[in-house]
Amino acid sequence: MIAEERRARIVDTVNTYGAVSVTDLMESLDASESTVRRDLSVLHKAGLLKRVHGGATRLSSFEFVISDQTIEQRLTIHLPEKRAIGAYAAGLIGPDDFVFVDGGSTADCLVDAITETHATYFTNSMPLAQKLHAKGCRVFMPGGEVSPLSEVLVGTETVDRIRRCHFTIGFWGTNGADPDNGFTTQGYGEAAVKQVSMRQTLRPYVITDSSKFKQLSLITFADFSDATIITDRVEQPGYREAGDIVEVMTQTTLA
Repeated sequence: MIAEERRARIVDTVNTYGAVSVTDLMESLDASESTVRRDLSVLHKAGLLKRVHGGATRLSSFEFVISDQTIEQRLTIHLPEKRAIGAYAAGLIGPDDFVFVDGGSTADCLVDAITETHATYFTNSMPLAQKLHAKGCRVFMPGGEVSPLSEVLVGTETVDRIRRCHFTIGFWGTNGADPDNGFTTQGYGEAAVKQVSMRQTLRPYVITDSSKFKQLSLITFADFSDATIITDRVEQPGYREAGDIVEVMTQTTLA
């Protein structure tokens, strides 16, 4: 098989399945590892696919998230995964921690799982502040403008208050997560709050179910390596190698 034909088949395979490993290509093309890797490099430089660790993915493999849902709507999606993520994250909080809690449906599951009432909590989410207060926790909130759908506080006043804080641990939601594009959200207001609060945190965690690995939103608020990711499982090639990821629903953890 000539190189042009082989590379055309590689591009077709990647576009059909979304991702393919070097091993699979070696078998389907009856080609050596060095040949396949060389072909992937050529195709990556030509902009026909994206080369990742162990294989390749197609370029348009993301679902773009343009509009947001209410908290109530999001709480009905991937709920078992979010509860498992929230329970694991809650177990990381100690009595002496100053904890930042971002808004969102996974953060809602985190707050439900919190048993450490001696820690001090700071959140820009109005619903989560009420939940933490009901648990008997000490809770701080910034000022700012209420974002209608997410019910979090945003704006200059919010950012200025957060910038004066130094959190020992924090948890953030995200609309999308990808090694190249980082963590993404939809509005500049929420992105600014997430960015500043993460910079002010000693141990930052992004809590997200694995469906967000297939999504890309409008604004990047942090790089993929800026926080430890707590998720249910990772199936996308190249993700484990690109960041610090904790999987809470793998076969090992479920056994």
